[in-house]
Amino acid sequence: MSSRLRSGGLALLATAALLAAAACGSRLPESDFEERPPAPRGTQEGPPVRVGIIASATSPVGGSAFTGPRDGAEAYFERLNDRGGVGGRPVEVHTCDDGGSGVGNNQCVRKLLDEKKVVALVATTSLDYAGAPRVSKAGVPDIGGQPIGSAYDTYPHLYGIYGSLSPRTGKPGWDGKLVGGTEVYRYFKREHGARTAAVVSYNQAASAAYARLVKRGLETEGYDVVTEQVDFALPNFRAVAADLKDRGVDLVFDAMDTHGNAQLCEAMDDVGADITAKVTNVQNWSSTVADDYKDAPRCRNALWATGASRNYEDTGHPAVREFRDATKGAKTHSQWQLEGWAAAMWFTDAAKSCSAAGSVTRACVDRFMSRGEPYDADGLLLPVTYERRERPPKTRETCVSVARWRDDDGGGGEGWVTQGDMNRTCFDVPQLSYQP
Repeated sequence: MSSRLRSGGLALLATAALLAAAACGSRLPESDFEERPPAPRGTQEGPPVRVGIIASATSPVGGSAFTGPRDGAEAYFERLNDRGGVGGRPVEVHTCDDGGSGVGNNQCVRKLLDEKKVVALVATTSLDYAGAPRVSKAGVPDIGGQPIGSAYDTYPHLYGIYGSLSPRTGKPGWDGKLVGGTEVYRYFKREHGARTAAVVSYNQAASAAYARLVKRGLETEGYDVVTEQVDFALPNFRAVAADLKDRGVDLVFDAMDTHGNAQLCEAMDDVGADITAKVTNVQNWSSTVADDYKDAPRCRNALWATGASRNYEDTGHPAVREFRDATKGAKTHSQWQLEGWAAAMWFTDAAKSCSAAGSVTRACVDRFMSRGEPYDADGLLLPVTYERRERPPKTRETCVSVARWRDDDGGGGEGWVTQGDMNRTCFDVPQLSYQP
């Protein structure tokens, strides 16, 4: 997204490159590209409204890394259909696993657009969105996708879950460069007095590149930055943890996979490193923390997550409560599930406006999406805007959603605890240019 440094998307790309390198030569079976058939529905008024969901359900990053938005969207559409669908018409969901490859992504795009003739794509979560140009050329709105790459800042008719200010004329951002804010770093500096931050990466190109981006943002906000790099094959996390302790680091950011983070946390606990926050991104904002970091209780309770959507644990909010009620049977919950739910809601609001006007078409849904009004999914999202600015902003007021992990204190408090009101945790911060 143009409004903030893409910590989640860039970190995932770095992780994917790491794991792909480790598993060089592997190939996914053709069966992995088959779609999941839609659930049958009873009699409704009129033909179904068809939507497609593309997810890299099987990919070098792992089996469950990209399925959260899909699962959240499917849960929303299931509840919507139980309540009558859109104007009495059910929403028929066609899912497709692209296997995390560009070839697979193009196959999914062709199948959903040409064979299934979906009216829109929803909650796209693709490691390699190679089919984006085809989606855009066909005028098919892609609503609420996760901006793992730069597609949502490149092509018209694509509307990522976090918005964009880019011209979107076929090139990423402005002359091939995107911009992002430093609000996360400003938050910890202002709210928690942090002054020294560490960035830990592997000795691998993608990981190191992301670490340099984080370092630049931290330095812009006036931090003293400590950089640490470990060998990807034989990482010595204990040496890194000892150095973090000796140098009195307040914050720890990383450019590593979940396994590496868990090992780093274990090492930090072993050496007694005491930090203000171990900061992670929205993709790791999930209920699996207790298992992922089971051997690092101190570091686990220093985990903080930042993003642009309301904490999925905030059940005091009616929209979150509805999401949790609809997904109460899920084994795990995550912020990406909630954002997939919000993406499905976004499409539904567009489809309802079209249904009231006569028919749900690609062009009508796209007009709703491009109307220039902020969208917040009943308060689940920070207001999302899509503009086409000729020049990138130098500064911008940007808000941030923040939560921290807390173990059960005996009062049922286990999980992610919201830190302040996301609509009021806002900062006027510089927008840094970077190459996607």
